[in-house]
Amino acid sequence: MTYGFGIIGTGTIGPFHARAIQTLDDARFVGAYDANADSLATFGKSFPGKLYSDLQSLVDDPEISIVTICTPSALHVEPALAAIEAGKHVIIEKPLDATLERCDQIISAAEKKGVVAACVFQNRFIRGAKILKEVIDQDRFGRLVLGDAYIKWFRSQEYYDGRAARGTLALDGGGALMSQAIHAIDLLQWYMGPVESVYAYADTLGHERLDFEDVSVAVLRFASGAMGVIEGSTAVYPGFFKKIEISGVGGSAVLEEESITTWSFAEETDKDEAIREEFRDQGDSGGGAADPTAIDFRLHAAQFQNLMEHLDGKAELLVDAKEARKAVEIILAIYESADTGKPVRING
Repeated sequence: MTYGFGIIGTGTIGPFHARAIQTLDDARFVGAYDANADSLATFGKSFPGKLYSDLQSLVDDPEISIVTICTPSALHVEPALAAIEAGKHVIIEKPLDATLERCDQIISAAEKKGVVAACVFQNRFIRGAKILKEVIDQDRFGRLVLGDAYIKWFRSQEYYDGRAARGTLALDGGGALMSQAIHAIDLLQWYMGPVESVYAYADTLGHERLDFEDVSVAVLRFASGAMGVIEGSTAVYPGFFKKIEISGVGGSAVLEEESITTWSFAEETDKDEAIREEFRDQGDSGGGAADPTAIDFRLHAAQFQNLMEHLDGKAELLVDAKEARKAVEIILAIYESADTGKPVRING
């Protein structure tokens, strides 16, 4: 089956969605809408299709069966609910939204309408990330004791000053954690399981005129008893690849962007050396450590493919809205802890 896609929001990430759609045999880009007419017109020059004058016209178009939401992070709920009410499946750029209340509105609406609500966490489709998840599920690490995420990125002051959506809670919904580190936080909880509590510090140390943090550190206690750390920043020059470290009594692994840089187990198998060899010469890969546009749309394409295969009954959906909510809940707990100076328990 071929699925018609509509895109809401044609700013920074919208073109990545369009390019991803164009690469898929079972997908067809139908058209786009943006409240900013200039942005929409510029987008239309690169991606021929319908340019809708209002949001409702897009979601009502019978040629469209899947809507991707690329509006600013704190403005996801309105277009998502409109698309869901029109009977469309939706896939929403991270975060699902910037509050749990709005996340729950999306989840509830999709369940009532009988459509799929998914969220873009394309890093789950990285080969190294999938290998790591498979080995965790096979219990190769033994008891997990530590799970850490380090996102030491750089964004200039000009980056935040350049667009109205950046730097404001009303549009961005949060800072380095909500906008940049959320991908690593999603991977961390995917690997380690539910977070039980957090204790955090957060501050604005490297930029001016921001409503939110550009540096944060959180200590985590997972429901399993394991512990961990999240460091997130957009004030670290020149910016480094994000790193996930998973440690257990029987092994440890480190994932840096798309590369596995450490892979060591007390009880080795024949596959372990092959995995090390595969990634040994891979070199630099992926990421937007210093440039937000330095990402590859092929991972978005893989996630869109997963959604279509799920709708065809051929695959399990890897990131539905309920799964995407987990990273938002962790981030909001970190913000609360940093604000109150107290540990915060997460209900899950």
